Amino acid sequence: MAAAATLAAVLTAASAAPGPAGAPDGSAPDRSAPDRPAPQGAAPDRPAPDRTAPDRAVTGAPYGGTDFAGEVVRTETGPVRGVRSGEHTLFLGIPYAAPPKGAYRWTPPRPAARWSGVRDATKPGPLCPQVPSSYAPIASEEEDCLVLNVTTPPGSARRPAPVLVWIHGDGAVGGGAFFDGRRLAAQGLVVVTVNYRMGVFGGLALPGLEGSGTFGLQDQQAALAWVRRNAAAFGGDPGNVTVAGVSFGAAAIAGHLTSPGARNLFDRAVMASGEGMLDMPAGAMGPGVPGYPWYVWRTDREMRGITTEMTAPLGCAHRDPARTLGCLRALPVKRILEVPHIMNAFQAFGYGTPALPELPAGALREGRFHRVPVLSGATRDEHRTFVGMLYDAVGKPMTEDGYREALRTAFGRNAERVRAAYPSDAFPSPGLAWATVVTDRMWARGTEAQNRALGRHVPTYAYEFADRDAPMFLPLPGGFDFGAYHAGDLSYLFEDEKAEPLFTPAQRELAATMTAYWAAFARSGDPNAPGLPRWTPYRPGDRPPYTQSLAPDRIGPVDYHREHRLGFWSRLP
Repeated sequence: MAAAATLAAVLTAASAAPGPAGAPDGSAPDRSAPDRPAPQGAAPDRPAPDRTAPDRAVTGAPYGGTDFAGEVVRTETGPVRGVRSGEHTLFLGIPYAAPPKGAYRWTPPRPAARWSGVRDATKPGPLCPQVPSSYAPIASEEEDCLVLNVTTPPGSARRPAPVLVWIHGDGAVGGGAFFDGRRLAAQGLVVVTVNYRMGVFGGLALPGLEGSGTFGLQDQQAALAWVRRNAAAFGGDPGNVTVAGVSFGAAAIAGHLTSPGARNLFDRAVMASGEGMLDMPAGAMGPGVPGYPWYVWRTDREMRGITTEMTAPLGCAHRDPARTLGCLRALPVKRILEVPHIMNAFQAFGYGTPALPELPAGALREGRFHRVPVLSGATRDEHRTFVGMLYDAVGKPMTEDGYREALRTAFGRNAERVRAAYPSDAFPSPGLAWATVVTDRMWARGTEAQNRALGRHVPTYAYEFADRDAPMFLPLPGGFDFGAYHAGDLSYLFEDEKAEPLFTPAQRELAATMTAYWAAFARSGDPNAPGLPRWTPYRPGDRPPYTQSLAPDRIGPVDYHREHRLGFWSRLP
């Protein structure tokens, strides 16, 4: 399985815009508006069909070099037989909750049923419902999909081993089995990857509906609770669980940090390219995409508005929400997925609910969150992915006039101030100028705000992934310098059969260092370990606060505030 198959999930759809009530996806924008056709699902940063196609993801051999003399482990619901892969054993497709189908569609997750005999866990389970895009040929109509995968460390690793639970990004496409955890497991971790309900199945909201707008978030909490109860059976330490995620998955972790239901479910958190404190300037994700005060958070009322708008074509609108719900539950998955952009529109979490009582960004800023150590960071060139897919890399280079118009749309009367600070002639192209503006204004400013909020209360380690030659596989016709693009660091953490042959020796060394940092953090809440470059904690009072740059040619401090001109942005309204 390819590590970044969900990058397919995490990355595209930048060419899609949300409808008037729509929500930007909380991972990499898969935004679509009913009045603007756009690819469904998401575009991969690694689109290879052999990694994303359902025949391999669901029914094919999980990872290369496996044998089927796997060991049997007894879980709380019954024994499972895994598959050996070198020094590791993989247990795939283990149910952690009951199927959310029929009358249980859009209900909080329920306990998985027990089984008799030994359950085969040598192949990934079904993906949750999703639709394909031209970049991510992933499709599923299966609701019996709340499964997880466990990769154990080599037998010589210290036991009990720390556990790392991975939450994939996007929120409309993907699945846990696309992330091959052997590289991290080789560092002595038990690695768990999770499927959860996405799109309309994870975010639908109606008056009086328990779990409204947060079903995907609650699925993740059910998986974390399962890990607490079952980690020991796989050699893991149930008292040492790290939850980690990218993009939409990292935004979910910001929610878990403030959710009452996640209390005591994890001991550390890793947030990669997270959007927990991001806003979104108008046009940042493409012409016609409106601005939002929060990239991934919506009020419960807003989520109900999205539900009304997006489900109207299904003929289930009734004054009585119970009748609306009953009608929607009776529809086949295929019929729901036929509504244009219905998965993309729900890439957000509703707050003002029991699962998320308050705006997570506000709770983080005010220090009302679960106290666990955090490792948090972003890539140096986050927004180049989206600009490339909208403009230059698809043969529609952004022009100087287009750049000026984008600045006017995003910043209004401050557009000329921004253009003076980021003149297009200071960059190789207007597209790269615009990508830098949005990277600094949206991604870096939001990441710094998140690190500052967390660093006031808990041990926080900030990083910037800065490999501007990270392997990129988007099959795009035009040339574009993607740099250290959004989620480009995932190939350094997870095994990736497409990236690995392209790594230079220095990039392989960076991957080894990054996985060692992540493993050390999972063990102790501190990424420092013998033989690794020193990583100083992020302290908001330091000038500048410490951020660790991760690049093949240099690992060490970077002045993140200065590099991304955050002083300039702090002076703009």
